[in-house]
Amino acid sequence: MTALTLSTSSAATVRADALVVGVAKGAKGVVVAPGAEAVDKAFGGKLAGVLETLGASGAEGEVTKLPAADGLKAPVVLAVGLGDAPAKDEAYDNEALRRAAGSAARALTGSKKAGFALPVEDAEAAAAVGEGALLGAYTFTAYRSNGNGQNAKGGKKNDAKSAPLAEVALLGTKPRDKEFKAAAERAQALAAEINRARDLINMPSNDLDPKSFAAEAQAAAKEFGLKVEVLDEKALKKGGYGGLLGVGQGSEAPPRLVRIAYTHPKAEKTLALVGKGITYDSGGISLKPAGHNETMKCDMSGAAAVFAAVVAAARLGLTVNVTGWLALAENMPSGSATRPGDVLTMYSGKTVEVLNTDAEGRLVLADALTRASEESPDAIVDVATLTGAMVLALGHRHFGIMANDDAFRTAIHEIAEEVGEQSWPMPMPEHLRKGMDSPVADIANMGERMGGGLVAGLFLKEFVGEGITWAHLDIAGPAFHEGAPWGYTPKGGTGSAVRTLVRLAERTAAGDLG
Repeated sequence: MTALTLSTSSAATVRADALVVGVAKGAKGVVVAPGAEAVDKAFGGKLAGVLETLGASGAEGEVTKLPAADGLKAPVVLAVGLGDAPAKDEAYDNEALRRAAGSAARALTGSKKAGFALPVEDAEAAAAVGEGALLGAYTFTAYRSNGNGQNAKGGKKNDAKSAPLAEVALLGTKPRDKEFKAAAERAQALAAEINRARDLINMPSNDLDPKSFAAEAQAAAKEFGLKVEVLDEKALKKGGYGGLLGVGQGSEAPPRLVRIAYTHPKAEKTLALVGKGITYDSGGISLKPAGHNETMKCDMSGAAAVFAAVVAAARLGLTVNVTGWLALAENMPSGSATRPGDVLTMYSGKTVEVLNTDAEGRLVLADALTRASEESPDAIVDVATLTGAMVLALGHRHFGIMANDDAFRTAIHEIAEEVGEQSWPMPMPEHLRKGMDSPVADIANMGERMGGGLVAGLFLKEFVGEGITWAHLDIAGPAFHEGAPWGYTPKGGTGSAVRTLVRLAERTAAGDLG
C-alpha cells in the first residue's frame, strides 16, 4: 500500500518525482491555493497565469502537469483543481481536498514519491488530503498479466508504470504534533481497510465464494486479535437459518454466517453491523436479464464494508464494541434452487413466501438481523447492495438511509456527509407494508413495485429485535463504479459505507450518540 508521511519541508526543498499544488476558480480566474507559495515564487509569482495559458481553470479534479521552474528540487509540478475558491478567511472544504488529492494520486501512477503541497492548515485537513491520496492511489492488478503470460496473482510483479504512487509526503505539516500524527495514522488505517473492501469486491466469484470469504475473515481475526465464529451449512441447518439456506441451496458453494467481533475492555456501548454478502447473484430461478449479470460479483459489498469497518475499529483501538455479521451466500439457479412460490422458515421463526428469488439479499439479512438482535446491541446498522429501486431514486453516488428511529437516521446522514459519503434519508411508509401480505406465509419477500427500495427496508424491519435502534443503508448505487475514475473513486469496487460506519463507531465511543 502507498506510504503516507508527514513532512515539515517546503515544496521548494523536498526531493520527489512531483509536487502537487492546488488551484481554484476565483472571481477573476485561476488562483493558487495555500501551501503552494514556494512553487508560485519559483515561477516568479506567475504560476496561475502559466496554468491558465495551458488551459487550466481550477475546476474540481482537473489535473495539469508542467515542468518545474528553477529552484525546485522536483522535476514536475502537478496542479489539481479544487473547484470554487472559498470566501476570504474560509478554509477549503475537506471533501474538496480529499477528491483533489485522489485525482492527483491517480495521475501520478508509476511514481515513487510525490510531495503534496495542498492546504493543510490543521490536522483535519491533513487527514482529508492523506485519505484522498491513499484512496486515489488504489489499483487492483491481482489478475493482470505482465505481458509474458505470467499472471500477477501468481506472484509476479506488475509493470512499474502501472504501480500505484509509492509514497505521499504531506508538506507543511507537523510530524511531532499529536493531532497531526493521529490524523495520519487514522488515514492510513482507514484507507487500508477501505482498500481491503475494494479488493474483496473486485475479486471474481470463482475465487471468492462464501467459504473463502469466511477464510478471509478468519485470517484478519487472527492478525488483529478479533473473535470470529463461522457457521457452515450444517450449523445453519441445525440452527434453522432458513433465509441463508434458501438463498444458497441452488449453489455448489454453500452459505456461511460469519460473526467477527472487536471488543474493548472499557467499552460501554456495542454496535452490531450486518452486511449482505451475496458473492455472486444470478437472480436464482428468477434469472436476471442479459446485461445485468456481469457485475454481480459486487453483491457482497455490504459484507465487505462491515468486515472492513470492524477491522478498522480494532486498528484504531476505539472504545466501543463492534460486532460484524457477514451473511454470505451465492444465489444460483439449479435443480435444487429455491423456486418462486416456495415458503422459507426463517431463523426468527417467521415464514416468508418467496415471490422473486432475485430479492434474496433481504432473506439472508433477515436471518443475520435476528441473530444480531439476540445479543441486544445498542444499535444495529445493516449495509447492502439491496435494490435497483434505490439506484433509480438516488443515482449512482448516493446511498439511501432508512431507520426505525428518526434521530438515528439523521445522525447517520450527518456522519456520512461529514466523512464525504453522499447519502440521503429515506422514509418508511407504513402503507407499503400491506403489499407484502401473503396468503400462505407470515410475509412475502416482495411488495409493491413502486417504492421497491422502501419496501425492502420495511421487510428488514420485521426481523429487528423489539426496542433495538436500527438503520439500513442501501448502497446499491455507489458500491460499484462502472464509469471512469474520478477523485478518489476508482473503477470497480469503491468501499462505500466504510467511512460512515467507522465514524459512527468513533462517535459512539465518544458518547456523542447517547
